[in-house]
Amino acid sequence: MNKDDILKFIATVGPLGYAPVAPGTAGSALSCLVYILFRPDTLMLAVVIPAVFMAGVAASERVEVLLNEKDSSHIVVDELAGYLVSVFLIPFSIPNALLAFLLFRAFDITKPPPIRWMERHVRGGLGIMIDDILAGVYANLALRLILLMSKG
Repeated sequence: MNKDDILKFIATVGPLGYAPVAPGTAGSALSCLVYILFRPDTLMLAVVIPAVFMAGVAASERVEVLLNEKDSSHIVVDELAGYLVSVFLIPFSIPNALLAFLLFRAFDITKPPPIRWMERHVRGGLGIMIDDILAGVYANLALRLILLMSKG
């Protein structure tokens, strides 16, 4: 396995980026499943999110060139990182994890401002990753609001 193979594996999260339908949803679903199964604490997420982000920027930058396709649908490491942002500092529960998944996918697909602008104007690996990080932030804030409203 050479360096490009490793970067492609990271960017596509193994075979998930080659899912025949909705590879981004497949990447997000894996992230949700891993989150539910391993229940990482805040410290673990605080380490994993930046690590996945940095690896994702580097891998996406190279794989975009290898695939000769701008923001290829095969690159799903951005969904992995974005979903993890959506659950950061949210109390763990399976309903919260699933709601975060739905909210993240909604924001990632609809791309409200400034997400769409970032997607169009920030190039390379950073551009691939940043829109999903922002979708994760939106999902996190929306989930916090839902949780706050459901208490009162």
